[in-house]
Amino acid sequence: MKPNPPLPNQSINLIIEGARQNNLKNVSLQIPHNQVTAITGVSGSGKSSLAFDTIFAEGQWRYVESLSTYARMFLDKVARPDIDRLINVRPAIAIEQKNQVRTARSTVGTTTEIADLLRLLFAKIGKPTCPDCKQEGRSFQPDSVADDLLTRWPDSRAMILFPLADPKPKEEAAFVQSLLTRGFTRVKTQDDVIDLHEAGQVKLHKSHSLHIVLDRLVIREDNRTRLIEGVETAFREGEGRCSIDIINHGPQSYSTKFLCQSCGRTFEPLRPILFSFNHPLGACPECKGFGNVLRYDPELVIPDQTKSLAEGAIEPWSKPSSAWWQKQMLTAMKKHGVDVETPFKSLPADQQQLLWEGAKSFDGINDFFEYLEGKRYKLHVRVFLSRYRTPFDCPSCHGSRLKPDARFVKLAGSDIHETTERTVESLAAWVDSLPLRRSEQEIASDILRQLKAKLGFLQRVGLGYLTLNRQTKTLSGGEAQRVALANQLGSRLVGTLYVLDEPTIGLHARDTDLLAGILRDLAATGNTVVVVEHDRRMIESADFLVELGPQSGEKGGEIVCAAPTKEFIQDRRATTARYLRGEEEIPQPQSRRTGNGKTLVLAGATEHNLKDLSFRIPLGMLICVTGVSGSGKSTLVEETLYRAVARAFRVASLPMGHFKAIKGIEHLKGIRLIDQQPIGRTPRSNPITYLKGFDEIRQLFAAEREAQQQGLTPGHFSFNAAGGRCERCEGSGVEKLEMYFFEDIYAPCEICDGKRFNAEVLKIRYRRKNIAEVLNMTVEEATSFFTGSPKLQDKLHLLSSIGLGYLRLGQSATTLSGGEAQRLKIAAELKDASAKDILYIMDEPTTGLHFEDIKKLLTVLHKLVNAGNTVVVVEHNLDVIKSADWIIDLGPEGGAEGGQIIAEGRPEQVAKVVGSHTGRFLSEILRPELLRVEATTD
Repeated sequence: MKPNPPLPNQSINLIIEGARQNNLKNVSLQIPHNQVTAITGVSGSGKSSLAFDTIFAEGQWRYVESLSTYARMFLDKVARPDIDRLINVRPAIAIEQKNQVRTARSTVGTTTEIADLLRLLFAKIGKPTCPDCKQEGRSFQPDSVADDLLTRWPDSRAMILFPLADPKPKEEAAFVQSLLTRGFTRVKTQDDVIDLHEAGQVKLHKSHSLHIVLDRLVIREDNRTRLIEGVETAFREGEGRCSIDIINHGPQSYSTKFLCQSCGRTFEPLRPILFSFNHPLGACPECKGFGNVLRYDPELVIPDQTKSLAEGAIEPWSKPSSAWWQKQMLTAMKKHGVDVETPFKSLPADQQQLLWEGAKSFDGINDFFEYLEGKRYKLHVRVFLSRYRTPFDCPSCHGSRLKPDARFVKLAGSDIHETTERTVESLAAWVDSLPLRRSEQEIASDILRQLKAKLGFLQRVGLGYLTLNRQTKTLSGGEAQRVALANQLGSRLVGTLYVLDEPTIGLHARDTDLLAGILRDLAATGNTVVVVEHDRRMIESADFLVELGPQSGEKGGEIVCAAPTKEFIQDRRATTARYLRGEEEIPQPQSRRTGNGKTLVLAGATEHNLKDLSFRIPLGMLICVTGVSGSGKSTLVEETLYRAVARAFRVASLPMGHFKAIKGIEHLKGIRLIDQQPIGRTPRSNPITYLKGFDEIRQLFAAEREAQQQGLTPGHFSFNAAGGRCERCEGSGVEKLEMYFFEDIYAPCEICDGKRFNAEVLKIRYRRKNIAEVLNMTVEEATSFFTGSPKLQDKLHLLSSIGLGYLRLGQSATTLSGGEAQRLKIAAELKDASAKDILYIMDEPTTGLHFEDIKKLLTVLHKLVNAGNTVVVVEHNLDVIKSADWIIDLGPEGGAEGGQIIAEGRPEQVAKVVGSHTGRFLSEILRPELLRVEATTD
C-alpha cells in the first residue's frame, strides 16, 4: 500500500523510515509530536512491533547510549530495531499492561511512593499513644518544658530536680562527696529536702526515691531563661529525665524520650524507617513484614467432613505412601473408644482434638506434619506440604505487617496501617480533613502537598477504589498500567515520548473519557503520547490515528491509513474507520438462551466492599458481570465464587472471600478460571508447548530417515532436555543480561544464535525446514505446512479461530500480553470437545482485541455455552455485554460505595434500570426490535 503523504512541519514530527521489525514491511510514516496518536488494527497486524519494538526500543537505545562506557558494553549484544532511520525521537517511556511484580512485599502504596510520604508524615507529626492508658506519649525539650509549666502552673513555686540511683551503703560517703564536688548541695528524698553537708544524719541508701535539687524558683515569664537552663542541666545529668516539684501540687515528670505520662511506657524514637514493613526495624518480627503466616489448614487436611476416619477423611493419609499413618491411627482411635465409621463432623470436639494432637500411644495429624517438616530438604516433601497450608493473618500484628511500636503512633485517631487500609478516595478525604495545629501544618506542608497530588493522580486515572495495602501482584494488567501512568503524571516530565498499551483495559465506559482527557493533558504539556488502542471512545478522542494491517501476521505489517482523526474516519480502506462510521458492527444476537433450568446461588458475600450480596447464576448461559471499576466484580467472581467452587472440586485451595452459603454445585462437573496470568515465566514456555502440540512435531522430525540413521529420538528435538539442545543457553535461545541500572535484557545466545538447538539437530529437515525454522513459523503458516497431521492441524485451527493466527509457534511466553495468554488458555479448553457442565470464569477476554477479533471471540464463547457449559465473563466491552444472555451489574460506584447488585437480567432489562451506568450505555447501542426469540440450552 502507498504510504500517506508527509505531514506539514516535518521538524516537529517523529519521522519513521523503513521499519522492518518483526512483520513490519518497510513501514514509513510521521507521527506528530505533542499530540495523542492511537495505533489500531487487528491482532497481530504489527501495532506493538511499531509502537514498542521500534519507536520505544530506539528511544530506549539512544537513552542508554548517553550512559557510561561500562553500561553501554552490555548493549552491544542486544539487537537494535530493524529500521533505516528514526528522526526527532524523544526520550521514551513505555507503560505496558503487563504486571511484572511477583513479590508480596510490593503494595499500591509502595509502588506509588504514597507509603513513603505517609511514613514521613507519621514520623514528623504522629502521636505515640499508650495502648493501655489511651494517653498520648510525649517527649520534651527544655523550651517545651518551660512552655508547659508557664501554661499550667503560672506563678507557682517549684523545684527543678533530676533522679539518681540510690547509693550502696558502703559507698554513701563517696557518693555524697562526688555530688558536692560537682556543685550539687541539696537532695530530695520522698518527703524531705536534705542539705548534703548534713547528709551524715540521714541514710540516703534507704530513701528509694532520690532526686538532686538543681534550683528553686517561681514559674514566671521573667524566669523563663533560668527555668530553661535548669531543665537543660537536669536532662543532661538525669539521662533525659527531669522532675519539676510544684509546691503543694506534687511533682511533674518530663523526659526527652517518648513515653506515657501515666504509666511510663516508653516508645521508640519516631523515624520513617519505623513504619516500613520492608525493614527489620519496622517489620513485625513474627511474620517478617508479610502480614500472614503459613499454617496447616484443617479444611484442606479434612476437605470432606462427611467422610468417616475409616473412609479416608484425613486426605494426606489417604495416599498409599501414608498407609502406615492411617492404620496406626485407626487402631489407636478404636482403643480410645472413637467410632471410626462416624462422619468426622459428627465426632465430639474432644475426639477431633485427640486426632490432631495424638497421644502417647499414637501419632496425631500434628505429629505427622512435624515429622515431614524435618524432611523439607526434599523437593517433593515441600510440594506435598504446600498443598495443606494456607496463609492466615499473623497473630502478632493481625495483618498490619508492622511491629507494635509503629502501630502505637496515631494521627487523627488512626495508625499508619489503618490509613493504608483506606481506599485512595477515602484517604484523600482523610488527608484533607486532618486537624493540624499551625506548627504541625508548617512541618508537614510539603509532605501533604505531595501526598494530595499523588492521591489525585490515582483518582484521575480511575483507581480511587484501590486500597494502599493491596499487593501490587494482585493488580490486573490494566490496573498496573494505570498505576504507572499515575506515577508519570506525578513526575511532570516534558519533551518525553510515552508509549502506552491499551490503557483503557479494566475501565468502564463511564471512565474512558476521563482517561482520554488525562492523555490529552500529557500531550498539552509538551509530550508525545502514542497509544496502542482498540476502545472506540479512546480512538475517537485521539488527535492522530494509524491503522496497521490489512490482516495479521505475514499478511499485515503495512500502513493502511495514517491521518488526523477526522480524515481517518472518512478513509474507505481502514477497517477501524468502517466500524467508527457504523458501516460495520458486531451484530446483536437475535435470540437469548433460557439456560438449562438450573442455577448456582451464592448467598451473603461480604468480602472487601461486598455488602451481604446474594446472587444467582442461571446455568447454561453466557453471563456478563459488569460495573464500574472497583464495584466488586473481581472480588465476587474470582475471590469468592471461583475459590469456593474450586475448593469444592479440590482444584485450588486459595483463601475464599467470606460468604454464608453456596448452593447448586451439584449441577456442575468442574470449574475453570481463564485469567490473564502468563502461561510461563521463562522464555522456554511458548504457544505450541502449552497446547501439547510440540510432541507431534518432534515425532515428525524423529521419523525422518536422517534422524533415524543418527539415532536421534523425539527427545533430541526438545529444548527442555539435554541431548539436542544448545547447552550454552540450555535451550532457551537467549542469555539473560542483568542490568542493575535498567531492567534485565535477554540477548540471543552467541552459540546457537537464538535457534535453541545444536548443529547436529538443526541439520535434520522435515519438508525442507529444520526444527528452529518450524518454531519460527506463525500459526497460519504452520497450518498450511502440517497438512498431513490432522491432530496438530486441529490445535492450530483453534488458535486461528480466537484471533491468534499471527503468533509464532515458539514465541516466548514472556513476550505475550495478558490478553494473548488468556486466549491461549481458552484454546486449550476448546481442545476437549467432550467437556460439559463446566463453569468457565474469564476476566476481560477482549483485552488486546480489535472489533474484528471480538467477533471471533464471541463465536468461541458461544461455542463453549452451546456445548452445555456456563461462561461467566467479567467485562467492560459493550459489544460483549450486549451479546450476553444474562447480565449482573454491580455498583453503583467503586470502593465503599459499590458492592451491591444494581441490575440483573437480560441486556434489554438492564438497559432500562435507572441508576445503572452499564444500562445507560447499553441503551445507546441496543436495538430491541432485533430480538425475536429466546433459545433454549440443552
